[in-house]
Amino acid sequence: MFKFLIVIFPYFNAAATTAFVDPFRAANYLSGKTCFHWEFASLEGGLVRASNGMDLSTQSLGGLRDESWDLVVVSCSWTPEKFSTPQFLSLLRNWANKGCMLGALDTGTFLLAEAGLLNGKRATGHYEHIDALIELYPEVDIVEDLYVFDQNRITCCGGAAGTDVALQLIRNMHGETLANEAARYVFHPEFRPGSTRQNPEDHQPMGHTIPIAMTQAIKLMETHLEDVISIPDISERVGISQRQLDRLFRQIAHKTPALYYRDIRLDRARGLVTQTSMPLTKVGVASGFPNQSHFCRAYRERFGITPSQDRHEGRVPFDYRAWPMHQSGKQR
Repeated sequence: MFKFLIVIFPYFNAAATTAFVDPFRAANYLSGKTCFHWEFASLEGGLVRASNGMDLSTQSLGGLRDESWDLVVVSCSWTPEKFSTPQFLSLLRNWANKGCMLGALDTGTFLLAEAGLLNGKRATGHYEHIDALIELYPEVDIVEDLYVFDQNRITCCGGAAGTDVALQLIRNMHGETLANEAARYVFHPEFRPGSTRQNPEDHQPMGHTIPIAMTQAIKLMETHLEDVISIPDISERVGISQRQLDRLFRQIAHKTPALYYRDIRLDRARGLVTQTSMPLTKVGVASGFPNQSHFCRAYRERFGITPSQDRHEGRVPFDYRAWPMHQSGKQR
């Protein structure tokens, strides 16, 4: 029997956590035996509230830490730095020293990295936190994959990708037949390999196809966040007129190419502001805003708060704290 422990923290990602667990429940049911056993734990035990308001009953970590586990998964969302205490990081290292497999859902990756348990390994996290992970942990090879298995470490971006991670583990231990049956049972129609990109480049989740010229333009923007290139230059590189590019962005993104480009740079800046201690002047430069006053004005216009205020207030969770990536802002 494969035993695993899921350690959750306040405001954890409920969707990622339940997506990860449910295929194991299905596998037990379909196989007619307990192939997998798991427990939920938190630092103090009792009810722990998720970021969506759901409460999950947990056992105290103190009562489970000395049991033998095949896998320990940390599930976190907001403010992971609050939970990277010396005591918990030491516990993670102890599990690792015992040969325990360690996993992370969503921002749980920060905790494994802070403990030094991802050094020299590939790892991932939610795309909103990729830049912060790269900045904070240069010794970790951060990639924007759905999930990563690297030796005895597993990292997952969160959400429905938790199901793919579980199915991979089921297949590894019990074969493809049971994994297929579990996938069907939880209505997961297609298993996605870990190397799958978190955000497909050629279509929207609701099925609309994005024109290749717009896809190429966005790719150029995303690869030139610090060394900003002009919209006419982007138009020339993708082979259409500036007027055509403007029309595409207005029809599909509901904003001009210039505003879209500005907003993805500000989204990157917000991740660095709220998730790292990088000086704000360097955040501005890294996001294509070398002029600090311009950076602060643009930041306030997009998020309704200055970078310095956001550095403090942005670490305090509240409903719908995360700004929808690339989706908001006034048209220009």
